[in-house]
Amino acid sequence: MMQILLPKQVKIIIETLETAGYEAYAVGGCVRDSILKRKPDDWDITTSAKPEQVKSLFRRTIDTGIQHGTVTVLMDGQGFEVTTYRIDGEYTDSRHPKDVSFTDNLTEDLKRRDFTINAMAYSESCGLVDVFGGVQDLENGIIRCVGKAAERFDEDALRILRAVRFAAQLGFEIEEDTQKAASLMAENLRNISAERIQTELVKLLVSSHPEVLKKAYELGLTRIILPEFDIMMETEQNNPHHMYSVGEHTLKALEYVESDKVMRLAVLCHDFGKPASKTTKDGTDHFYGHPLISEQIASQVLHRLKFDNDTIYKVKKLVLYHDTRPSINKEEIEQLRKGKRVVPEKFVRRLIFKVGKELFPQLLQVRGADTLAQSDYGKTEKLILLEQMTEIYEEIVEKDQCLSLKELAVNGKDLLAAGLKPGKQMGEILNRMLEDVLEEPEHNTKEYLMSRYL
Repeated sequence: MMQILLPKQVKIIIETLETAGYEAYAVGGCVRDSILKRKPDDWDITTSAKPEQVKSLFRRTIDTGIQHGTVTVLMDGQGFEVTTYRIDGEYTDSRHPKDVSFTDNLTEDLKRRDFTINAMAYSESCGLVDVFGGVQDLENGIIRCVGKAAERFDEDALRILRAVRFAAQLGFEIEEDTQKAASLMAENLRNISAERIQTELVKLLVSSHPEVLKKAYELGLTRIILPEFDIMMETEQNNPHHMYSVGEHTLKALEYVESDKVMRLAVLCHDFGKPASKTTKDGTDHFYGHPLISEQIASQVLHRLKFDNDTIYKVKKLVLYHDTRPSINKEEIEQLRKGKRVVPEKFVRRLIFKVGKELFPQLLQVRGADTLAQSDYGKTEKLILLEQMTEIYEEIVEKDQCLSLKELAVNGKDLLAAGLKPGKQMGEILNRMLEDVLEEPEHNTKEYLMSRYL
């Protein structure tokens, strides 16, 4: 019999329910992850006990979704959702059942779940309950709906996107009938809130296989939730620096950047502006000014998907400056190849000022991913340039050089004390001082700046 190591609190909850004469099991994702030897994020419990009966057995509970049979049991500072076996009524909005009815049959409860790998239950007394072949699908690396895929997707259209997300997280394939139903019913994703779409998209992007976003494109899902990506997939790049379409380049770049929400989003968005900026001369495609257009489109997309302001701010910065690099001539390229430093320190200081000291390392990573996903044309030189920028950044931070107005040796109070009146002129003077210091860091002294600019 398969054994799963249950957390102490989950064992206590299940045993308490069983002692009172009810059935109880750990269910869903926690069982799936345990079988895969992954650490579950949370543990859900399903039981034949009704919500009121669950509440009577535990000292501290919260009615988190009592109309749908869910009570949260609080134990040792943690919350564990305990849900009564249920049968869902008719779905009318591609999201919620009109009503639910409780049942004492575990199989009926498992039937309503999305995928076979999420429709398994476990208790120490009864072992693993796997009615729909979840273990076999885990072994074969398959995402398959429970029962008829069209029915599961009709109940909750978000499951269409979840199928792709699980494929990305687990490195699995989506079963053929499940794919067909997803493609046929993709339009129903329009009924799903932006917040829920955002959650699934982020989980997909930060997974170990972000390139599975291509499957969402092939099934017609991005046409509904991210049409900007479809346009990129259909935009070729006939340019010596590239070997993929804009979309395929983006998919490849996603694989080269670490699993961080902001950086993966920045890579997803970094070339949104290429289709609109594309021009062709003598058979070669150019994308002049695409970072600015990309930033504008990224802003629209991230606001549409209800991302928080901090994430939007950071992604926009990374997108706007992802292609900013020092312009070097042929002679400097030769010096670069010989291992000589050609990147001006002041260029890096100015870029750090624009992007922000904390965000700059992420910009370097995004730039690196973008470069690695290009053709071999000039790639070595681009990577050496990036390496030099990284070294210079580290030196600048180590020397604690001034990179912003707040680090300037002179502030507004100093200017007021010197007789200046508050207003536009004061801001202009401080900015001129900062420009000077970004050019020559040793000029960041109160004595020098006050004598030079007042």
